[in-house]
Amino acid sequence: MKLYNSSNGTVIEVNGHFYPVAIAWDKIINDDNALQTAKSLVNDAAAGDSTLIKDLLPVIGSNQELWACGVTYLRSKIGRQEESKDAGGGDFYGRVYEAERPECFFKSTSHRVVGNKGFVRIRKDSTWDVPEPELTLVVTASGKIIGYTIGNDMSSRSIEGENPLYLPQAKTYDGCAALGPCILLTEKPISPGTNITLTINRDNKTAFTDTIALSQMKRTPEELTSFVYRECSFPFGCMIMTGTGIVPGNDFTLQSGDEIAIEIDHIGKLVNTVA
Repeated sequence: MKLYNSSNGTVIEVNGHFYPVAIAWDKIINDDNALQTAKSLVNDAAAGDSTLIKDLLPVIGSNQELWACGVTYLRSKIGRQEESKDAGGGDFYGRVYEAERPECFFKSTSHRVVGNKGFVRIRKDSTWDVPEPELTLVVTASGKIIGYTIGNDMSSRSIEGENPLYLPQAKTYDGCAALGPCILLTEKPISPGTNITLTINRDNKTAFTDTIALSQMKRTPEELTSFVYRECSFPFGCMIMTGTGIVPGNDFTLQSGDEIAIEIDHIGKLVNTVA
């Protein structure tokens, strides 16, 4: 079952049928029993077609925070070590990859997040920029994972590589993240065999593409959630990006006009353009 935040309100998709339902978006995504609530709402709704989700909004709640976790894949560890070796910070990433405590950081408030077909940005003071395709957890105030969505964690590698202490500047700015196109509601943990695919198109040609399975992620979604929620309360729930295992080469940087497509099995495809 999929949940869409549409200009038409909250829309639920079941087996290709779309149901507009009378419930506030912020309420259903912070409901520990969101799947059961959605099933009840569908029983009382009339089915429509896909035009109901033509215009989509970001799936983050208006009062939610977006957090992120880093160095959760081996490829990410290697990439971070490469970008920061000249600044003397390369060893930090190897240590956090092996440590019990993961890297968790605040990514964004809702107003800096765009939805499907929205425009993401690269910083004007950055020279090396990449998207980071990430499975993103939908977590309620109680810390329960109720669903999954697709996240694009835009990142300035030049700024982060200059000094690891510059991480907030490399990660947090207007248009620094995209979430969508929907939330997959499920009571079962997502399969480790799930694939994430990143494709970057430039001038109608593929400039980069790669795929990785969630089984390559070193930490579990539950583990990451437990650390984000440790000593932090989220009365409206929280979105948590789980890290990337796809890192374009050192010779690649995003340009204005590039189209970024991130696809995750069973969830869908998030498409954004670089402003």
